[in-house]
Amino acid sequence: MDFTTGLGKPEAPVLLPDGSWLCVEMAADRGCVTHISADGKTRCVVAKTGRPNGLALDKNGVVWVAESSTSALLRLSLNGRVEKFLSECNGEPFLFPNDLCFGPDGNLYMTDSGILPDQFAPGGKLRPDYASVKPDGRVYQISVQAKRVKKLDSGILFTNGIAFGPDKNLYVNETLTGMIYRYSWRDGVIVGPRERFGNVIDPAEPDFFKGPDGMKFAANGYLYVSVFGQGNVTVLDPNGAVAERVQTRGRKPTNLAFGTPGSRRIYVTEAEYGAIEVLNVDADGLPL
Repeated sequence: MDFTTGLGKPEAPVLLPDGSWLCVEMAADRGCVTHISADGKTRCVVAKTGRPNGLALDKNGVVWVAESSTSALLRLSLNGRVEKFLSECNGEPFLFPNDLCFGPDGNLYMTDSGILPDQFAPGGKLRPDYASVKPDGRVYQISVQAKRVKKLDSGILFTNGIAFGPDKNLYVNETLTGMIYRYSWRDGVIVGPRERFGNVIDPAEPDFFKGPDGMKFAANGYLYVSVFGQGNVTVLDPNGAVAERVQTRGRKPTNLAFGTPGSRRIYVTEAEYGAIEVLNVDADGLPL
């Protein structure tokens, strides 16, 4: 079932406290953060930023935007005021800010896919030799209070989705391999090295561009991963094994969010049809 349609390459669905939604529209003619009513029938542009990719909402109602066109982390208010907040880490510029989440320590965590968007997909079209590209994907920890950024890891092949689990460990995925990695949480600190948790690529699928994109945890510890190009949300159990593959209408799901508590639904942004799909699942989301 479609919640809303007519979006331009949507990503990053975020449920607001009043039941309405935010998402980004990455299409070149949109390039905006969009507000959608609780019933999905009306929407308006909050701000045009270029090519926004990831969103996260903090406890004060501030929206944080991973902006890939200007390679920056933006601070956005719901009235449309945009501030360029950070664009580098200790002199090293961001390349492709991708996805965001807040951690149990109150810090913001961001993936950077490690290659400029126009180098990976010139003119918006995936380069034919993408499999041979070696992006320097990174994971950053950001104190939005102190405006301080720390690089936690690098050398990942197109870092993408990011989420904290009920175990407080940090999970990050790698699009070009399908791998989900885990970083341990010990005494209030994220520590490495990363370890393999699971893989979402279906070996029965044809060999074309596909891989994990945005992901979220359910309250029961299962991880729901939108798999771009594979046309499904792959569910990993707490041990990292594939428990289920939930088909989407299109082949290009980009991200997902759980609905209101008790609804047992996920809202999936899907770029092929420009829609947000609603899928019934067996769990509610882990509170963000």
